[in-house]
Amino acid sequence: MSSVPLPPRGRGTASNPHNRFAPTRSVAEDDGWEQEVPPSRATEVRLETAKSVISRNQSPDVGFDRSVNPYRGCEHGCIYCFARPSHAYWDLSPGIDFETRLIAKSNLGPVLEEQLSKPGYVCQPIALGVNTDAYQPLEREQRLTRQALEILLRYRHPVHIITKGALILRDLDLLTELAQQRLVSVSISLTTLDNELKRIMEPRAASPTARLRAMRLLSEQGIPVSVMCAPMIPMVNDHELERLLEAARDAGADSANYVLLRLPLEIAELFEQWLQAHFPDRAEHVLSLIRQSRGGKNYDSRFGSRMRGEGPFADLLAQRFRLASRKLGLDRRILQGLDCSRFCVPGRQMSLL
Repeated sequence: MSSVPLPPRGRGTASNPHNRFAPTRSVAEDDGWEQEVPPSRATEVRLETAKSVISRNQSPDVGFDRSVNPYRGCEHGCIYCFARPSHAYWDLSPGIDFETRLIAKSNLGPVLEEQLSKPGYVCQPIALGVNTDAYQPLEREQRLTRQALEILLRYRHPVHIITKGALILRDLDLLTELAQQRLVSVSISLTTLDNELKRIMEPRAASPTARLRAMRLLSEQGIPVSVMCAPMIPMVNDHELERLLEAARDAGADSANYVLLRLPLEIAELFEQWLQAHFPDRAEHVLSLIRQSRGGKNYDSRFGSRMRGEGPFADLLAQRFRLASRKLGLDRRILQGLDCSRFCVPGRQMSLL
């Protein structure tokens, strides 16, 4: 039996490690009173007045150069989320703080319009919800993602959405209209078909059945849908790769991608604790395969290898994905077909060239 504490129900981790920027660290000590402060489980929301909402990147590993993230932190609680370390910039922990102390960009709509309306703005597809999920539970009340879609439709700006939230179906009206103008594509993240594994990997995300249903309904409305098998974790869910791709194809997906588990910064410690809590019998084997694929380390940040890894396990996974996606007709580019030529600031005359 593992001695590592299990997370509170509905959360991804029980741990709240110090962020790497904290100038001091507190250590709990037994003072003899035998009092224990339980970990916070309630979700807190802080409103942020953002100066900019379009983030830029120059990574050759992703197919876009800009993104919009309505929220910081994510209530889905995925233990492996690569965005966890970003919570340190707000003097919060990448652990349970990331899942429970969320930040919403309350002025996202006006700032997005301001940035899109600048005279020098050059249109390229915006990725919506890359760092944290734009359709996490908080979106039900904040509706910032829907605001963004309304603006992008009005500006006729192409958008690519990445989510594991079934809440995306709420916005089917906007997505259908965007699709009719070739202005939208959607990637649904699908990591397992096992409900119990989903519960401990992604506690508050939609079930596998709900995600496949979302794919089906989106596809039926003519919205291009891809499946994102990310992350693939050695000895945890990698054996499901072919079945995930087949289930997604049957639900209407027309392209696919995958990512080998990434463990930058504080995520490595959180993930190791998670393994010991849930899979103590195979934890060392899982970590051994990860390090084998990352040059002997927990993580390799180099462009070109950070998404896929290197070595025997990574090469075999890549080969399996390549063969399965080709067999299922999913070997297409995810962002192909989005139309940037339609972009026009409302009230401004379109170019005749």
